[in-house]
Amino acid sequence: MPRRRRPPRSGALTELPPLKILSQIAALQGLYYLAALVLMGFTVLVAGTHFSADLVFGWGSVRGDTTEGWLMGFVWILDGGLLMALAIIFLIGRSKLVLDFALSLHGIHLLVVTLYTGQLPLNTAWWLTMAASNVVSVMLATWGCRYRELKPISFGGNGGGTATAAAAASGGNAGENGGGDLGAPGLDGDEEEGFTRGRGRGRGRDGAGEYEMVKMNGGTDR
Repeated sequence: MPRRRRPPRSGALTELPPLKILSQIAALQGLYYLAALVLMGFTVLVAGTHFSADLVFGWGSVRGDTTEGWLMGFVWILDGGLLMALAIIFLIGRSKLVLDFALSLHGIHLLVVTLYTGQLPLNTAWWLTMAASNVVSVMLATWGCRYRELKPISFGGNGGGTATAAAAASGGNAGENGGGDLGAPGLDGDEEEGFTRGRGRGRGRDGAGEYEMVKMNGGTDR
C-alpha cells in the first residue's frame, strides 16, 4: 500500500513567495535612494554646495575629519535608519523579517557603491555610518512591527458593551433565582431549571409538572 503523503502546512507555499519578496526588496531599495536624493539635494541646497551623484552612490563624502562628512553621515542614518524603518513597518509589517530586509537593503547599497566607485569603501566613517543606520532601522522597525502585531483586532460593533450587558443580565438572573451557591438550580440559566443531579425528582421543562426518576433494573423484561 503506498504511503500517504502529508498535506502541506496551511500557508506554507504562499507565506513568502519569491516574487513578493523581490518586489518588496525593490520597493525598499527604490525608496531608499529616492529619500537619499531628496535629503542630499536639500542638504546641499541649504549648505550652498554642488550636488553630485557621488553623494548618493559614492563613499568619499562620508568622513570623520570634516563637518560636511559628519553631516552626510547623519543624512544616511536618517535615511537608512528612520525612514527605512517606517518603510519596513508599512511594506513588510512582520517583525521576524525585519533583520533580513534591513541587511538586504544595506548589502545591496554596499554592492552598488562598490560597483560605482570600482572599489570597496575605505573610509571607516562610512562603515560606521552604515552599521549605525542598520542598527537603528532594525530596532525601530522591529518595535513598530511588534506593536502592530500585538495590537487588538476590532471587529466593529459594540462588542464590549454587549458582553458587559450580558454579564450584568446573567448576574441579575442569578440574583432573582435566589441561588447563592454555584451548584444551586437556576444559576446557569439552563433550559431544564430545577434539575439537580443525584435527586429522584425534578420539574419538567415547561414547569407544569413533576417527574420521577426510576432506577432501571439490570435485566430486560420481555
